[in-house]
Amino acid sequence: MSQAARRRDPGLAFVGPFLLVYCLVLILPMLHGIWLSLHVIDIWGDGRFAGLANYSRLFADPVFGQSLVNTFIVTLMIVPLLTVIALGLALALNRATRGAAILRGIFFSSAVLSVTIVTLIWRFILAPDAGLLGEVWQSAGWEPLPFLSSPGLALWALAITTIWWSIGLPMLLFLAGLQQVPADLYEAAALDKASRWRTFTQITLPALRRTTILVVMLQTAAQLQLFGQSQLLTAGGPSGASRTVVLFMNEVAFGRWELGYAQAAAEMLFLIILGVTLTQYWLTGRAGEGDHGR
Repeated sequence: MSQAARRRDPGLAFVGPFLLVYCLVLILPMLHGIWLSLHVIDIWGDGRFAGLANYSRLFADPVFGQSLVNTFIVTLMIVPLLTVIALGLALALNRATRGAAILRGIFFSSAVLSVTIVTLIWRFILAPDAGLLGEVWQSAGWEPLPFLSSPGLALWALAITTIWWSIGLPMLLFLAGLQQVPADLYEAAALDKASRWRTFTQITLPALRRTTILVVMLQTAAQLQLFGQSQLLTAGGPSGASRTVVLFMNEVAFGRWELGYAQAAAEMLFLIILGVTLTQYWLTGRAGEGDHGR
């Protein structure tokens, strides 16, 4: 055995178990899912090969189309607001004080709750008849807004709930990014008598560029898979106004037992998430190259 081969053996022994588990847990299920999406199959039978029939049916399905539009809309509602709010909290709490530490723990605490608890809390808040928000508005003489039963407000209910639930991790990521900014940059800005806005736009934001990209990409991928809030808060209603793609898949797979059709929807969602993520990465990379060019 050659010396180069001996050097490779320890490396293969080190990464081999990981590669084996990776293939068993991710690659094989993904390939099986693609195979399943090409069949008309339910939970009780072997099914039959249908080729691309499930995908053709998806493109002609108005319910899937509506769920896809709902998913994109709620993602656009959540991601920009979540990013801005998380950045604002990180800037406000980036202090080495006991009060800031307590507030960081409070804002992060919602992230450890299950989706069931979160939706239960927000049902008590958003219910127009006996909810906290409805009671406050009635006491002020206003008519409570039907967040959970109005087609125009149902997605906002999902967005508000998700932002409250998800704010912790982006805030911590921004805090970590802020702590990596060299202090001498702020000292130089103070000596130059730069305003807070100029310091923020010229020092803080450029330093947080990679963190912002990470937050936006992670949250976009997460919100395109939004499910629990839609199922438990509004049940996809009213009239499908808050049905997301993952809720559509759940209804098809476990309500109508059309596993092949549901898997085809899952593969479409996977391609959409992959395409959106790669597009974001490409656009931010191009923007970074433009900045370096200047």
